[in-house]
Amino acid sequence: MILLLCGCGSWTNTGLNPSPFRLSANATPIKQIQKPQSQEVTVYIQGKVEKIAPLMQRRAYQINDGTGKIWVISQQKNLQIGQEAVFKGKVKYQSIPLAGQDYGEVYLAE
Repeated sequence: MILLLCGCGSWTNTGLNPSPFRLSANATPIKQIQKPQSQEVTVYIQGKVEKIAPLMQRRAYQINDGTGKIWVISQQKNLQIGQEAVFKGKVKYQSIPLAGQDYGEVYLAE
């Protein structure tokens, strides 16, 4: 199920981690990312890695920007928990129907 809840390409920010965390001008706040009407919505997000899930030839990272959390699927395998990163990805939605209800989730794909 984690495979379905993650996505995106990224590069890391090697600068100092300011406190409190501030979004760059180009980043979309995670709380504003919604279920896409098409698969062509591309966004930039910036946040800290909270969880990592290894996948076949990829990694899934849960990113928190202070406004919300989202899973990101990335080719990068070198990010660590607590590290700040910037991702560019397409907004995706995976439906997970259980007992007549949809427990799907939005994620970013590289």
